[in-house]
Amino acid sequence: MRIARVIDRDDRTTWAVEQKDGQLLRIEGDPLSPGARLTDKLVAPQRWLPPIEPSAIFCIGLNYRKHAEESGAPLPEEPVVFMKNPAAATGHLEAIRIPKVCEDEVDYEAELAVVIDKTCRDVSRDEALEYVVGYTCANDVSARVWQQKRGGGQWVRGKSFDTFAPMGPVLLTPDEIPDPKALSIRCELNGEEMQAGTTSDMIFDVPTLVSFLSQDTTLAPGTVILTGTPAGIGWAREPKRMLRKGDTVSVEIGSIGTLTNNVA
Repeated sequence: MRIARVIDRDDRTTWAVEQKDGQLLRIEGDPLSPGARLTDKLVAPQRWLPPIEPSAIFCIGLNYRKHAEESGAPLPEEPVVFMKNPAAATGHLEAIRIPKVCEDEVDYEAELAVVIDKTCRDVSRDEALEYVVGYTCANDVSARVWQQKRGGGQWVRGKSFDTFAPMGPVLLTPDEIPDPKALSIRCELNGEEMQAGTTSDMIFDVPTLVSFLSQDTTLAPGTVILTGTPAGIGWAREPKRMLRKGDTVSVEIGSIGTLTNNVA
């Protein structure tokens, strides 16, 4: 099932299911809770919201072998964890806004996002996927100077400016992704391919990440986990290729779809 969250033409926040023809049918109730019901009422989206309103956003750095290599970093022995401000979340077709306090440093990172739908704590790797309600595309937008120099040695500040966590367009339920380690992942900038890989290049797979993050730590419903990015980021290119006003950046992952945002 392909679940969308949009603002409809009546300015209401609405859940819907995307059909094969692209049309949206309204859901009555919260689709992540019991009792939700699919209707036959069409929804005309005025704006796309992130398919989940995140309660927390955990992120994993250097989780693709080739990306770690292009960054000049050794392969991590345990997941590299940081967080983004949940208020940075934005939706499909919404603008990524370059902060006034940033230099020519804002970068793209195509990522698979994992969404937790029930309280998760101390789960084993074998049971981890039971807590996953679905997957979506994400862009871990990053201000590299803030990440490396101006954030006090931490990555959170450079990753948490408003609009720096685009997600969408839909949440794809796990029954349609039997193996989250077998998904293609791409990023295009103005139609040019910047990143191309598969989730099989992950150092730590989805069950491992969910289990690791839940160790003595409660992952609340609505927790989003960004699982890392493949090689090809703009900061590692020569010359560097950063996001600039007027650009269009798209993240495409397997059967989930394509998340597209312009840059303003």
